[in-house]
Amino acid sequence: MMTSPGNTQLNRTRKPSIFVVEPNRGLLEYVRRTFANQYRLSLHLEGGSGFNELKTERKPDLFLVACDDNEASEESLRKLRALSPATPLVALCCHPNAADYETFATLGVDSVVLKPFAQSDLQRVFDRFLPPPEENDIEAPEVHLDQGHSFIRSSKRMRQLEAQATMVARSDIPVLILGESGTGKEILALFTHKMSLRSNRMFMKINCAAMPAELLESELFGYEQGAFTGAMKMKPGKFEICDKGTIFLDEIGEMPAGLQAKLLQVLQDGTFSRLGGRVPMRTDVRIIAATNVDMKKAMAEKAFREDLYYRLNGISLKLPPLRERQDEIPVFAKYFMQKGAKKYGLDSLPISSRLLAALMEHSWPGNLREMENVINRYLVLQDEKPIIAELLDSIKVSSTLSNQSSSSLAADQGDLKKLVRNLKGEAERVAIMSALDDKGWNRKAAAGQLQISYKALLYKIKEYSLSPNSTWTETV
Repeated sequence: MMTSPGNTQLNRTRKPSIFVVEPNRGLLEYVRRTFANQYRLSLHLEGGSGFNELKTERKPDLFLVACDDNEASEESLRKLRALSPATPLVALCCHPNAADYETFATLGVDSVVLKPFAQSDLQRVFDRFLPPPEENDIEAPEVHLDQGHSFIRSSKRMRQLEAQATMVARSDIPVLILGESGTGKEILALFTHKMSLRSNRMFMKINCAAMPAELLESELFGYEQGAFTGAMKMKPGKFEICDKGTIFLDEIGEMPAGLQAKLLQVLQDGTFSRLGGRVPMRTDVRIIAATNVDMKKAMAEKAFREDLYYRLNGISLKLPPLRERQDEIPVFAKYFMQKGAKKYGLDSLPISSRLLAALMEHSWPGNLREMENVINRYLVLQDEKPIIAELLDSIKVSSTLSNQSSSSLAADQGDLKKLVRNLKGEAERVAIMSALDDKGWNRKAAAGQLQISYKALLYKIKEYSLSPNSTWTETV
């Protein structure tokens, strides 16, 4: 073992520690010479003794592992992931192929560095996984994806998700993105596409919950002339149009059962048939799916096919809700302010300490989508006072609901399901009212923003007795 000197005191200024397994002594020496002054390095020509060290020592901040021998490398990756599941894991390899990337993703590898590597190659990885003290500065890096869309990653958790998505993007393994409504699943899907070899091809989004089964089938697979009444001429489907590109199936958990078998066939062998067609067609499409549905529950209730789920879930990426990444709220407030100002042709407004405090306290049931609506209302009103009042009222509602939940639970455990329904209903009502207000009660526009059908929105408006004069922060 080769170990560089370093301060082992656990304090705020300690050097980040890196555990390296590399059979090439020359490469190990290069890493030691280049980075020993910045990091605490634990360097190993082979993993055996190092694995024993990890069982007793404090876990390092980053693993670098050579992956030139497939069988031995896989075993090393499994051991390291088992010993320290939360530590970022980076593979060092010479000529990885698509199958290698799929294996890396399955084993929990967060990033890949190609050998021979230069100082800058490793430094980029270290900067990503070992952020400097100014990590929490609100001037966060931003990846521009296309006009109107950017991937923001200001926290260590989101940088790790970025690294995982970047690595997964290099193979065509299906990706399932999980997360609550409004967390940015479409943005993560677009980012994955932009990082892939298909980035110069088409990226097409299909909302599986936004249209009836018959219309969704014709949109995905197309139809032949005369396939049904009104089919005056042949129409190609999205799988045909998007050949060699990426299709993003949003709200896949809402896909009608009849279509699931046809999608499974596309995933299995790349073939499908147009509606009314008899000749199978082939397509080469990368599929990324997303859902906020509890898929295990959906499978248990036979609402979603298990075989399709396991085909879609080659690798899963989970987006945390905004309430679990509060350190990013100042970042997104500034980003949405700049985005809204450009969109509406207005000057950006300052985010005062009072407004920022209210933003930080709010629980954000609608996540990033809700936050963007709040910032846009501030921009349009040009006054932070009603926005702060609105947020504070919502915080009071959340506190009241929490107190009601606690007292009801103590009184009667049997009311738990009712309480959960009430909490979910309030969150949904807030999100719907927010979208309606944002769109000036243009219900079609609000339905588009919420990514639900127009009929579904009308039903929800009636269910919650909403009107332009509704107070959308009142208690349930």
